[in-house]
Amino acid sequence: MNLGNEVIIAAFTSNGIKLAAKISGHIDAKIFVPERFAEVGLQAIDSPLTEWTGRYFSEVRAMIFISACGIATRAIAPHIDSKLRDPAVIVIDERGNFVIPILSGHIGGANELARDIASFLHAVPVITTATDINNLVAVDEWAVKNNCNIENPIAIKKISSEILERHSVGVAVTHELQPAPFPVTLWLRPKNLILGVGCNRGIDEHEFEAAAKEFLDSSGASILSLKALASIDIKADEYALVSFARHHDVPFVTFKAEELRSVPGIFASSKKVLSVVGVDNVCERACMLAGGAGAVLMRSKYIYSRDITFALARIM
Repeated sequence: MNLGNEVIIAAFTSNGIKLAAKISGHIDAKIFVPERFAEVGLQAIDSPLTEWTGRYFSEVRAMIFISACGIATRAIAPHIDSKLRDPAVIVIDERGNFVIPILSGHIGGANELARDIASFLHAVPVITTATDINNLVAVDEWAVKNNCNIENPIAIKKISSEILERHSVGVAVTHELQPAPFPVTLWLRPKNLILGVGCNRGIDEHEFEAAAKEFLDSSGASILSLKALASIDIKADEYALVSFARHHDVPFVTFKAEELRSVPGIFASSKKVLSVVGVDNVCERACMLAGGAGAVLMRSKYIYSRDITFALARIM
């Protein structure tokens, strides 16, 4: 998912607003209300509800409607895109009796958030997903909780159906590119790789994207297992790197030269790089530093071209 961390609540009646304030104190959410109710601490729904919903739908982690299910359903319907990208959507009645996740129950976390709010309100969580009501593992929810990307979400339906029938299923949790081990394999990619990069100023974003993919492919590593992109601080505004990190929904972390010099270990050394940026190696040192104490250098410095160097670390 490539959404923000914010949670917003839409409430439409006096009782609903009181309930929203109570919930907001528990989960730190912003409250939106009809303009006639707007006051300090409450933001106005200043456009038709469907339009207002569309404004926030792809920007927040969760939307909570204190309303009838029909109101929420009509508001979100034009904006639903994919279970990998849609935010959690929850409906709560204005008396706080029932908490109902209606969208992104697993990957978006709506089921988990609904249970949390219901527990806080002493309400009933109305969970309707089949795996949950049968007390079985939902593979997509497991992936999110264990910090994995889902490579082939089309397989989720088949895998979930097999789980419900108590059949064996094929799930591969690995960063390695390899042949599918099962007739139907759900690939979960743990986010445990750090891509270190050094580059000249002004490299082309498309060239960098192609180079990074070629490097990872030749390393036998899935790009979906990237946890971060790492470099030196003077590259913090390098457009190609910033664009790559944004496109792949990973943080772009940078370090000062003195921080990179302090990384213990034996690394490829370049006098030219040292004279230009103040440290003899950027890509290897950066990925190791970003990976922390548990990192190992999975692939050492690789010179893709005169303009780009890569290294890859794995967090154990």
